[in-house]
Amino acid sequence: MRLFHTSDWHLGQTLHGQERDFEHACFLDWLLGQLKLRQPDALLIAGDIFDTVNPPVKAQERLYDFIVQAHEQQPRLNIVMIAGNHDSGSRIELPAPLMRRLRTYALGRVHWLDDGQLDSERLLVPLTNAKGKVTAWCLALPFLRPAEVTGAHLGDDYLRGIGQVHEWLIEAALKQRKPGQALIAVSHAHMAGGSVSEDSERSLIIGNAEALPASLFGSQISYVALGHLHKPQKVNREDRIRYSGSPIPLSFSEIGYQHQILEVELDGATLTSVEPRLIPRAVPLQRLGPAPLVEILEQLGQLPQVDLLDDPQRQPWLEVRVRLDEPQPDLRQQLEACLQGKAVRLVRIAAEYAGTGASDGEDDTRLIELGQLSPHDLFSRAWEQAYGTSVDEQTLADFALLLQDVQQEEEQP
Repeated sequence: MRLFHTSDWHLGQTLHGQERDFEHACFLDWLLGQLKLRQPDALLIAGDIFDTVNPPVKAQERLYDFIVQAHEQQPRLNIVMIAGNHDSGSRIELPAPLMRRLRTYALGRVHWLDDGQLDSERLLVPLTNAKGKVTAWCLALPFLRPAEVTGAHLGDDYLRGIGQVHEWLIEAALKQRKPGQALIAVSHAHMAGGSVSEDSERSLIIGNAEALPASLFGSQISYVALGHLHKPQKVNREDRIRYSGSPIPLSFSEIGYQHQILEVELDGATLTSVEPRLIPRAVPLQRLGPAPLVEILEQLGQLPQVDLLDDPQRQPWLEVRVRLDEPQPDLRQQLEACLQGKAVRLVRIAAEYAGTGASDGEDDTRLIELGQLSPHDLFSRAWEQAYGTSVDEQTLADFALLLQDVQQEEEQP
């Protein structure tokens, strides 16, 4: 059996106010080409399909057009997609009855039966090969919010609730599968030891709770297709537990990543290979600085001129980071004047101000943009400003739970 593992599409995302639809369209066209070329039996999309719980109409059209085209091109292809923490679980599941006719399974939430047991059956998806034979079972684990895995039947420990869901689902899968069939997990979670991208990943960790241990996925699971972290990586150096990463750079901190999907081969229940398929970058991201203004202006002057024959949608996004000794009210005007006729699109200016008390020659004070701060950062800063002390761990944990409740309310379509 051959699988494609991808995640974190973030359809509808904007980069400092600039729409990314062209880049997503290029990726989906490329992915259709890879599906046709490699003919996998299944495509796994491990969450954060959309960038927000209420994505723009164009982003939703992109997803559903892709699913229809993939099915028309490859009628036997199985597609399994789960909701991530950026997604609305109910929105992901809304068209599920229609999508099943296209061999697409959309799982946004866990459900509980009247007796308090996990409804495991709906989270187990049969994966068939080209001959229509079930050769694997997919354990579909959407992002688990505290309200879904805590309560009367599970207690108040969030991580323990997550562990219990994994335990019950794996137990049900072991009963369901027949000899020779593989178990494939697809999950959206932050695993311990994972490398995080700055600026573009919303924290999943509640208060001081640790990331999830890889031991949740025992050796019975042939492969674990993870989503959430944007950098492609193995977990605990295990070939079978992996993040595929995002298909496009979602912030300037991701410029250096080799964005990819993963092609997974299994022989029965044995994992035989995992190979990256590198995704062409439709629009480069370019970063200048940090450097003094004089140097930045010189570097901008050396950028290439616009070629009228080139597609303007492919011009690089540009971030400029300037070191200043004092405020420059006309900073933007100076930069934009230098960029007249240049083949780049300026999307972000970050000014850094030198401090007076730095002992090592480095700047010690910086202008921090609100967009760079997580809700937890903002809450911690507001608390310290109001009370003059650092916020305690219990208060941070309470704030995190309230934040989860608010995000869950926003999910309602």
